[in-house]
Amino acid sequence: MGLQPTIAPCDACHGEAAEPKGAGRERHGHGMQYAALPYDLSDGLRILLVTSRDTGRWVIPKGWPMARKKAHAAAAREALEEAGVTGRIHKTPVGAYRYIKRLKNGAGLACTVKVYPLEVVRQLKRWPEQGQRTAHWFEPAEAAHAVHEPDLAALIEDFAASPPKPRKSRFKGKGNGGSGLMPRKRDQRR
Repeated sequence: MGLQPTIAPCDACHGEAAEPKGAGRERHGHGMQYAALPYDLSDGLRILLVTSRDTGRWVIPKGWPMARKKAHAAAAREALEEAGVTGRIHKTPVGAYRYIKRLKNGAGLACTVKVYPLEVVRQLKRWPEQGQRTAHWFEPAEAAHAVHEPDLAALIEDFAASPPKPRKSRFKGKGNGGSGLMPRKRDQRR
């Protein structure tokens, strides 16, 4: 792991990154992103990480704000596109972390990422960014060690220290090979 740059809070945003307007990529010199923290409680707590497209580092699914979508809904959409999972997204973030996003022009953009836990219900066999990323389930300590951002590692450790209670599954009584996750019927046929 290299040194992480210090990201100063924005005075115009009262110490935190503001919700970006329009494309959402920058305001006051920094950006806001929304992320899902996919987890499964069927056999102890596990965290799903994906590789980034550009560097292959382990990250959580995240992206820019989406028009007409609330922050938690945008995070859930990123989990579907980047990791091929769906489930129950929490409407309140579990925390936030900061990092430097490398833009296509090579410039760095300081980003604040709000993180929304996603209790995974389905893991698809095929998803939009499957050919561009690898998805892997980790024990919480392994996940915290695998990510490069210290604040994200701390967030994962804090989440693991007091994980949410499992919600009642609507898939009660259906077999799933012990994975705890239910593929959609159309994915079972493939």
